[in-house]
Amino acid sequence: MGENHQVLFREANPDDLSFVLDLYNYYILNTTAIFDYEKITIGELQARLSYANKRYRTFMVCDTTDKNIIGFCFLTQFRKKTAYDRTAEMGIYLDPENTGKKFGKSIIKFLEEYAKENQIEVIIATISGENIASVKLFEKMGYARCAHYRKIAIKFNRHLDLMNYEKILTE
Repeated sequence: MGENHQVLFREANPDDLSFVLDLYNYYILNTTAIFDYEKITIGELQARLSYANKRYRTFMVCDTTDKNIIGFCFLTQFRKKTAYDRTAEMGIYLDPENTGKKFGKSIIKFLEEYAKENQIEVIIATISGENIASVKLFEKMGYARCAHYRKIAIKFNRHLDLMNYEKILTE
């Protein structure tokens, strides 16, 4: 396991929506990774993620040992304005049984390469202040904290920070 664990990627398709929705809703109900309180619908999920856009995509993450889907990752436009066309927001969601197994580095590298191939110059990662593992991962991968919103949200009766990490791919 550990460092030697590899992952494969394939573009998400409509057949993957129920898996993605279930995993996303798991994170809503059980973690502070997402600041929603209640499950979302398929329609809300489709509005948040990119399935039809040619530049911004959602990918399924599969374990190379058995080809099983272990999560999903995506690049979505940072803001819905033309001025932000070269900036993407990254998201990574792994099945809870597959977190902590060193998949993150491979996923980030894959999304960065995809971004470069699609003329995306800047990637933003938005991370809950409680998600120390993600903070460490993105810092290790060369992302710099560019914003830190303190006590911006409340979930599970806790005040939560939100941080943005940025990597400029053209430098």
